[in-house]
Amino acid sequence: MRLAAIDIGSNAARLLISDVKPGTQGKMEFIKAALVRVPLRLGFDVFDKGEISPGKIEKMIKTLKSYKLLLEVYEVKYIKACATSAMREAANSNEIIKRIKTETGIEIKIVSGQEEASLIYENHVAENLTKEESYLYIDVGGGSTELTFFSDGKLVFKESFNIGTIRLIKNQVGEALWDEMKEFIKEKTKGYHHVTAIGSGGNINKIFSLSKRKEGKPLPLDLLKEYYKEFSNLSVSQRISLFHLREDRADVIVPALLIYLNTMRWADAEEIFVPKIGLADGLIHTLYEEVRLKEIEV
Repeated sequence: MRLAAIDIGSNAARLLISDVKPGTQGKMEFIKAALVRVPLRLGFDVFDKGEISPGKIEKMIKTLKSYKLLLEVYEVKYIKACATSAMREAANSNEIIKRIKTETGIEIKIVSGQEEASLIYENHVAENLTKEESYLYIDVGGGSTELTFFSDGKLVFKESFNIGTIRLIKNQVGEALWDEMKEFIKEKTKGYHHVTAIGSGGNINKIFSLSKRKEGKPLPLDLLKEYYKEFSNLSVSQRISLFHLREDRADVIVPALLIYLNTMRWADAEEIFVPKIGLADGLIHTLYEEVRLKEIEV
């Protein structure tokens, strides 16, 4: 079965196409057939002006038209598409969604922060790890950070905070919001046994890649601190040159590291696993369950 997901975030739009097949141990395997990312950077409009500019709208329409062509080439039958923080707050998001539907046939659903956290949890990574741990999923985006806490095989909480990389660049995250997030994490993780973080998002994936760690090995908190210090002392152009980063990654990687560091410290997590999952993967898992149930009903 071939499925696709589109995730329109505050920094980039992603198209993920996956093949779902029975695995060797009876579980279904989700194999990536294609992943395309376009840095639309909608948050730079929305968090400044409250809406998406005509130029960015045109880029978004062109991006989704190209995704539509790829979906046809890959012969994808089922697709799920959603938009997150920037589109949640854009005053003109409804008219954009209508235009996308008219011009491409793709239906975009704007999801809440809580729904976003749930979709990331749909990857069920923690279920494959040891039951002796508590796990905190941390997904850092351009407009928000989603947290999902999982202990003893059970979901404990899911929460979303309007603390994201683009908002930090724009100086739109005050001390009060940081304090709210800090108190929430400390209170909600208190009393649970050893917490390990699970990170998703392009920035933590890039840090993992730079670290040259073996797949499946966690990153220690101290290593993230070192990267944060090193990147903070470099200009955006130096980060691009020295670490071969794209410009749309080089400017957001420092605020992203700050969010991961703070969140891990407040949860007393000393390590973070980076399993290369994200919202698009969660959408694929959710879509698979929906399609499977429909087929059972038929």
